[in-house]
Amino acid sequence: MPRRKGAPEVNAGSMADIAFLLLIFFLVTTTIETDAGLDRMLPPMEPPEEDVVIKQKNIFTVNINKNGQLLVEDELMDLKGLRSAAMAFLENGADGSCNYCGGRKDPASSDNPSKAIISLKNDRETKYSTYITVQNELVGAYNDLRNREAQKLFGRDFTEMESEYLNPETPSNVRDDLKDKVKRVQDMFPQKLSEAETSTN
Repeated sequence: MPRRKGAPEVNAGSMADIAFLLLIFFLVTTTIETDAGLDRMLPPMEPPEEDVVIKQKNIFTVNINKNGQLLVEDELMDLKGLRSAAMAFLENGADGSCNYCGGRKDPASSDNPSKAIISLKNDRETKYSTYITVQNELVGAYNDLRNREAQKLFGRDFTEMESEYLNPETPSNVRDDLKDKVKRVQDMFPQKLSEAETSTN
């Protein structure tokens, strides 16, 4: 009686090659989304040569507690009023040296936009979404003032000019023209947004 043959074996020699090719395919074709961070310029490492004295009236303090409540200049404030309060502080112009400021010239508030600093402080338990919303309102105060001055000077919004200037696809001759305009408006209202150390209680 002839011997029965067993089931034919599958040649698995090329399975490793196929798996390797599939791995390469998925590595090449897969895109990984990355979170866009906050656009912030870090201060230089070296300390200033001389101590800078900052008057308390030139600091606009914004505190966020763990419940998301705002304490602005030691007073409770709703988020809706934060941007206008920050704008009033930035363009107060108490020392009279700012000829483009439309502020009240309150002697108890900031002297000049170049001296005005906004200090943002939050609790460790503050929600991230609340923190970002408050920060957006403060940056929005700077942008609104810059847009106003850019419209007066150049007939365009500052945010639009800055976006075009920072776009790498913008032709170099256009970027060169925008560079001085963007810097001029930035110098009128320099963004001095200080993030104070997080409180633990």
